[in-house]
Amino acid sequence: MNQVKISADAAMEMLRNSNKEFLSLYTHGTLEVEVYKPDKIDNQKPHDKDEVYVVISGRGDFYCGGETVSFRPGDFLLAPAHAEHQFVDFTDDFSTWVFFYGRKGGETGT
Repeated sequence: MNQVKISADAAMEMLRNSNKEFLSLYTHGTLEVEVYKPDKIDNQKPHDKDEVYVVISGRGDFYCGGETVSFRPGDFLLAPAHAEHQFVDFTDDFSTWVFFYGRKGGETGT
């Protein structure tokens, strides 16, 4: 088994060096892991795969599919495939892990 470890500090350093708001860090099968730090406004568009966020730092609100919830470090957030979603009213230090997974069009749950 190949073990992979990417610390939040290392991910943020790679992101800073990229001069981008998000950076793909790892892929395996259908899984893609990114780190994301929007600059004042989250301009995301809906994605064609299910997406999970695990908040690294900061606080704010997350809008998804007509609902808004607050978030803080350590929180898990889900944006199903094709759902309108956006981080709003977030602090300047906001950053998050992003996990895309599954098939295009999203998973079906039970």
